[in-house]
Amino acid sequence: MSFDDLLKDLQGQKDVQEDPNNISLSKLFNDSFMRKHTRHQSFDEFNEKGNFQVQTYEDVSNILEELYDRHVARETDFRDWNHMLDTAKKEYNPS
Repeated sequence: MSFDDLLKDLQGQKDVQEDPNNISLSKLFNDSFMRKHTRHQSFDEFNEKGNFQVQTYEDVSNILEELYDRHVARETDFRDWNHMLDTAKKEYNPS
């Protein structure tokens, strides 16, 4: 396969729809979602308020669940992290 063919192949992958279970947190919890459902302008701001450093799903899983759920309940429209995550996945629009 030539370099040009490879490049065309890679560019074509952009048209593939994202798997809703593997969307990055920054895309899933975009600023619009955060303003609609929280007291914060961004996901980063939301996490800074709770002194959490979260960039990936693994980061969230490394936090004591009860602590993060309490932060979510206090700072958002949701009772816990799982409800926030489920709603974000339902509302996510990749366009």
